[in-house]
Amino acid sequence: MFDYTFHWRQAFKALPDMLAGAWITFETAALSMIFGVLIALALTVMRELKHPVARGFANTWVSIARNTPSLFQIYILYFGLGSMGWHVSSWVALLAGITFNNAGYLAENFRGGLKAVPGTQVRAARSLGMSAFQAYRMIVVPQLLRIVFYPLTNQMVWAVLMTSLGVIVGLNNDLTGVTQDYNVKTFRTFEFFAIAAVLYYLIAKAIVAVARLLAWRLFRY
Repeated sequence: MFDYTFHWRQAFKALPDMLAGAWITFETAALSMIFGVLIALALTVMRELKHPVARGFANTWVSIARNTPSLFQIYILYFGLGSMGWHVSSWVALLAGITFNNAGYLAENFRGGLKAVPGTQVRAARSLGMSAFQAYRMIVVPQLLRIVFYPLTNQMVWAVLMTSLGVIVGLNNDLTGVTQDYNVKTFRTFEFFAIAAVLYYLIAKAIVAVARLLAWRLFRY
């Protein structure tokens, strides 16, 4: 017999704290994407080089990031390094873990996007007197961004959702951490996590909406 009594008032009183946690969640995800994109671009370049060490390093990074659970990566950064005397905060471990994961997936996206741009365009640009840097900056990169834009959006949504793993290493000021703290104090699990799920959903939908608007403005022609 279902005899659970809902107490939404108590959960809604905690909404300001949960919204503050949601902002921390978004900031963490955004930073992980910024660092992830920069590292992914470097990994993409390294994978195109003929130097075996650089290519091997980049391929190993991508392989580990894409074939091991994000939970393990965060655990190793927090508990693994801690066991060796290198202590990092919960937030740093979470940010580093998500960045490591993002960089691996984005590097593969960038590599695919780079392969989709015909090499003849670079040769044509060089024949017109452009340097290699100019050819990539003016010809290749704009087309690459168009190709990988929506995968970038998906990865940003994924990064937001992955921040919930911070609770396993003691992070208590993001959305999941704040929700768990209130859950422990009140035992109103359904109410608090239902609200948290709605907030995660709204963040994800807002990211997709903004991405569509940006795509319409940037790629209309």
